[in-house]
Amino acid sequence: MKVLLIYPEYPATFWSFKYALPFINKKASLPPLGLLTVSSLLPEDWQKKLVDMNIDHLKDEDIKWADLIFISGMIVQKRSAQSVINRVKAFNKKVIAGGPLFTTGHKDFYNVDSFILNEGEVTIPLFLEDLRSGRLKPVYSSAEKPDISKTPVPDWSLIKTKNYASLSLQVSRGCPFNCDFCDIIIMYGRVPRLKEADQIIQEMEAIHASGWRGNVFVVDDNFIGNKMKIKIVLRRLAEWMKEKKYPFVLNTEGSIDLANDEELMDLMLEANFNSVFIGIETPDEETLKSCGKYQNTKKDLVEKIKIIQRKGIEVQAGFIVGFDNDHHGTFQNIINFIQKSGIVTAMVGLLSAMPETALYKRLHKSNRIVTGASGNNTDFTLNFIPKMNKQKLIEGYKTILNTIFEPHHFYKRIVVFLKEYKSVAKFKRINILVQFKAFFRSLWQFGITGRGKHHFWKMFFWTLFKKPRLLVRAITLSVYGYHFREVLVRIED
Repeated sequence: MKVLLIYPEYPATFWSFKYALPFINKKASLPPLGLLTVSSLLPEDWQKKLVDMNIDHLKDEDIKWADLIFISGMIVQKRSAQSVINRVKAFNKKVIAGGPLFTTGHKDFYNVDSFILNEGEVTIPLFLEDLRSGRLKPVYSSAEKPDISKTPVPDWSLIKTKNYASLSLQVSRGCPFNCDFCDIIIMYGRVPRLKEADQIIQEMEAIHASGWRGNVFVVDDNFIGNKMKIKIVLRRLAEWMKEKKYPFVLNTEGSIDLANDEELMDLMLEANFNSVFIGIETPDEETLKSCGKYQNTKKDLVEKIKIIQRKGIEVQAGFIVGFDNDHHGTFQNIINFIQKSGIVTAMVGLLSAMPETALYKRLHKSNRIVTGASGNNTDFTLNFIPKMNKQKLIEGYKTILNTIFEPHHFYKRIVVFLKEYKSVAKFKRINILVQFKAFFRSLWQFGITGRGKHHFWKMFFWTLFKKPRLLVRAITLSVYGYHFREVLVRIED
């Protein structure tokens, strides 16, 4: 059996880092970890080929070669996915679709032969059994939450790791919290399930054996959802990192209660984590309560962020506008919060009602849903009727973006961050030439030809004299800012 696994193209969003990648000669931010894992769940004697359309073009020869076409993706890849499906069906090939995009939205696709929904460890064996007997069903789904300690190591042989800015692995699935706009608990449940520590080491060994040295993103939606078990994993991981002389720098997603657990932060540092993405959403207490984000209430969020950053873990954060409790002061409050906290990588998006979430059901019941979710919460579109005047909401959202990514505010925020941050991550740079080129390209782009040259040099020399060990970090953050501004320009056009 010949199988072609296809990963659709991402549009240019804040998360794509499309305009930052050329600085380090990379083609995509992250590999399609889901499809690499699916490959390991399929029979070993099958011939497999993967086309990541963020790296390569999908060729007719690839489609003709295959007996089966597997496609997976996120909601933001929906348009590209449908285009791929249409193209593949023109060759009369069987299309098998799965992953987050299809698990919550498979009814939007009409020309897929079989959907493998939910978690593949459960549904792929059901599909394979019917495939062998020649009785494929249109949908394979299951509410079962599998034991992921039995999940195989991803098949890294299918990609060229050098094309990516970071590799990735998964430690856990599920989140204990109940935010009404989030679809993670819909797909993976509220009881975090973890892989075993030795299993994580096996995955690390596989990445190490591929020759990769650099960033590894732990893709968990809440890495610290089960603090007791994750500490066991971190202790084992710290030992491995030390033994291997710290080949990777790790980053992940978590929740603000990380700031309350000094032991957990110390263990993350020992395992060589240097950043964490946290969903802040809004500094407004009543809005947080209204959307079920109680874990962010009754605390000084700015101080919690600074506690984490003083430890040596950079906080990246997500913010959302469009909640029913939002008011005309919300936009400036978010700007003030971002600037004061020193969150350089601040991802601000419009609220989106994702399929099957509590938010979607509530809005649908009151006839406020107008279209399906695009998965891109930065494209100035809404899929529901907001309480605030829509035009005022969009204008306020644009004000936030144009302010926080404007060079003066952005470079000032880098300095605020660096004043608090203490870098402790260990990593030996292996491609000095790439780093050298990226550094001087950045100086030219931001200090000679770019917008806000004065503000860039002010930040540059402050860092050079006050925090010289963090100069590379400051330049990296400047590259992120360039990417955010380029995305914003293209959205507005």
